[in-house]
Amino acid sequence: MSPDTPRSFVAWMLSHGIQRKLIQRGARRGELISRLVMDPSLRENPFPAYEELRSRGPIGDNGLIRASVDHAVCNEVLRSDAFGTAGGQGELPAPLRWLHHRVVDPDTLGPVDPPSMLAVDPPLHTRYRKQVARAFTARKVGRMGDRVESVAADLLDRLTRELGTDTDFDLVDRYASLLPVTVIADLLGVPESDHGRLLELGNEAAVTLDPGLSWQQFKRAEVALREMHCWMQAHVDRLEANPGDDLISQLTLLGDDDRLTPIELRQVGLLVLGAGFETTVNLIANAVAMLDAHPEQLAWLQDNPDGWPNAVDEVLRHQSPVQVTLRIALRDVEVADTKFDKGAGILCYLGGANRDPAVFDDPSVFDVTRTNADQHVAFSAGVHYCLGASLARLEAAVALRALYETFPDLGISGAPQRRETRVLRGFEHLPVTTGARVVV
Repeated sequence: MSPDTPRSFVAWMLSHGIQRKLIQRGARRGELISRLVMDPSLRENPFPAYEELRSRGPIGDNGLIRASVDHAVCNEVLRSDAFGTAGGQGELPAPLRWLHHRVVDPDTLGPVDPPSMLAVDPPLHTRYRKQVARAFTARKVGRMGDRVESVAADLLDRLTRELGTDTDFDLVDRYASLLPVTVIADLLGVPESDHGRLLELGNEAAVTLDPGLSWQQFKRAEVALREMHCWMQAHVDRLEANPGDDLISQLTLLGDDDRLTPIELRQVGLLVLGAGFETTVNLIANAVAMLDAHPEQLAWLQDNPDGWPNAVDEVLRHQSPVQVTLRIALRDVEVADTKFDKGAGILCYLGGANRDPAVFDDPSVFDVTRTNADQHVAFSAGVHYCLGASLARLEAAVALRALYETFPDLGISGAPQRRETRVLRGFEHLPVTTGARVVV
């Protein structure tokens, strides 16, 4: 089915179109929460707006939805079984949510559409997470350290050869995106020949995490999602015929009681794939930008390489790769003296909660030696806590240490270009230079 159809348009209207009109109306009135969603300048630098929202109390309300940058509130909401995703599109009234589930094309389901783990609550979420968690145990992640080291070394060796006497390259295109996609592709049994195209499609589909997409944005993302679903089904079919020791093969071999449907398997695989590189790409590039702005801290890390893991947590806190997540009240509940009726939504601004002065001293200051940097909520909390958090931390610490060992004078050489996404915070392009080098 072509994405440019009445059915697709109805799906857009229900998931984004109506919402977009309401958000635009609020933004034109200067309403802060709406501006955080729509204003391009706040997408570039949301932090002053977070502080304005903080000054209004633990929970803000614009009449349509509530929002918080309060660390305690966000932590409570994310951990509470009184809040969840409500099965995706939870901000819609139940009849419209039912209609959306009926009209959406299963071959274009995105990361916030059921049965994605991001869009379902227990017990269904528990069932999916149980099957995937086996690939992310502490023991398995620990054993992946050598592989991450090897990937980083291979990428940097190749980059050095390809640069020759040149000193300039795009960090995102040539390194920050390639390391995590290689690692997660290994986990899912994806051949190297598919890495590049999956990166492109993942970047095109990532916008579906954002609220209030335009019809044109929605159509472009739908095309990418359709191709990703087609690729994933073919990949599953190949592994069913010739299973390996990867996660997808393990999922295809589950017994009848645990077996996932074809749509469930595609959604689980695509979410692990996308989440496995999207946020880590942003994390690595954000770290390079922050260290370029704080050369004294980079120098300290180069002298104290054991500090890289804590530095990664400080980047996660200060420049959270995921800035906001939505939760819906699953029953009547009260948080911070605010009553939520069943079905009411709240935006938890992780990027704001991670700068809460009640938790972090001088929260706007970037400090790789911060003793409680790991108290951030960049990976969410509760049942939806990121399964790959340990792997992301490992990849970033290894990637950054190896990068600066290879290019100790690395620095930004041009104007960085931020991604246009609002939920994900990172760089589309980050031009860097290695400094003067002598090629032997």
